[in-house]
Amino acid sequence: MTPSTRPNALIVMSPSAFRAQFDHDRLDRLADLTTLAEPIWTDNLDSPELLGRLASVDILLTGWSAPALTDERLNRMPNLRAMFHCAGSVRYVVTDAFWERNIVASNAADANAIPVAEYTLAAIIFAGKKAPFLAADARVFREDWGYAQRRGELSNRGRTIGIVGFSRVGRRVVSLVQQLDPVTCLVADPYADPAEVAAAGATLVSLAEMLPRVDVLSLHAPALPGTHHMIDAKELAALPDHATVINTARGSLINTQALEFECATGRISAILDVSDPEPLPASSVLYDLPGVMITPHIAGSMGSELHRMTDAALDELGRYVQGLELVAELSSENLRLSA
Repeated sequence: MTPSTRPNALIVMSPSAFRAQFDHDRLDRLADLTTLAEPIWTDNLDSPELLGRLASVDILLTGWSAPALTDERLNRMPNLRAMFHCAGSVRYVVTDAFWERNIVASNAADANAIPVAEYTLAAIIFAGKKAPFLAADARVFREDWGYAQRRGELSNRGRTIGIVGFSRVGRRVVSLVQQLDPVTCLVADPYADPAEVAAAGATLVSLAEMLPRVDVLSLHAPALPGTHHMIDAKELAALPDHATVINTARGSLINTQALEFECATGRISAILDVSDPEPLPASSVLYDLPGVMITPHIAGSMGSELHRMTDAALDELGRYVQGLELVAELSSENLRLSA
């Protein structure tokens, strides 16, 4: 491909995301695939100084904190043909005006699913041994190691793991937990194909059927109107004693007040990488409960993992410029059921 036939590209994301995701090697790779005029990056599509630059843009590489592609902004980019999102969800970037223009869209959600699934597997294993909660107990009981038995059975053998949402991450978690042999893995997802779930090593059940059976309940559903507070007081009450709830998806899936109440009894535990609101208010009892582990939304791509998402977006861009089928193309329809 000659320079004259390469699409004109612009990177649109926050300054911190740009610095973290595009090192010299990745900028060089982008330059091999596209034409890069100055500036090569922006976080502001409304700047008057960019009008001439935007008029020539064919390709956007977007990321965290990219501005929404509204009708007004898209009008400034009449040649825009494709957007490659160097992160997960594009919900805050795309608009009806974007889809109406038939612009190609792709994201790096599959790449971002890898560290989330890895974190979740670690959380499941720690939940089996009650490790985070026993670590908190140790600060109180200190020399009295008999406190370990207060948390129920400490084992990862023969556990029943409930996966809510057969999503990108959910599928990976189903695959990863198979190493906890023997393990029973249940999936609750009204849109999942029972045959696909079975092939992955799990059994498709209803949420109501799943809840009383699980040792660990791990959430991997998208934040949609229909999933808001899908885990409420009734669902939490249905969990067995000593069960652990893991949320690495979206905080809004759980009713926080109901979770506070149930965890405060000591009957169940929780490992939370997301919350609602996020972060939790300082007054939340969840911070002080020894049966709750909270991390600051770190399960997704961080540090060197960010380069994996950039590479995935550049792989898609490479396929696009070669006229090949994309592997992570999005549409307004499939976005309706995904994160």
